[in-house]
Amino acid sequence: MFAVIKIAGKQFKVEKDQTLYVPNVGGKTGDKVEFSDVILADDNGNLKFSNAGVKIKAEILDQVKGDKVIAYKQKRRKGFRKKLGHRTHYTKIKINEIA
Repeated sequence: MFAVIKIAGKQFKVEKDQTLYVPNVGGKTGDKVEFSDVILADDNGNLKFSNAGVKIKAEILDQVKGDKVIAYKQKRRKGFRKKLGHRTHYTKIKINEIA
């Protein structure tokens, strides 16, 4: 059994007992979260589409930061240099149930 869900504008294919990194979801480690924005759910060949009463129950495992991304600009012979960087926040979740 699998489902395709939308979290923060991105789509993820999930299965029971799967762990994955999603864009930042509010909560602390150990909190239970529920996702109801299900696009597609498969139950042994029986497909259910868009809001057919399917909910995904998950648990937050950790709040982490992604790799550092550096944006660097420079113009030759002008002395102009600009360096910016950021790290995107992610949440590690474990799918407990597709109900």
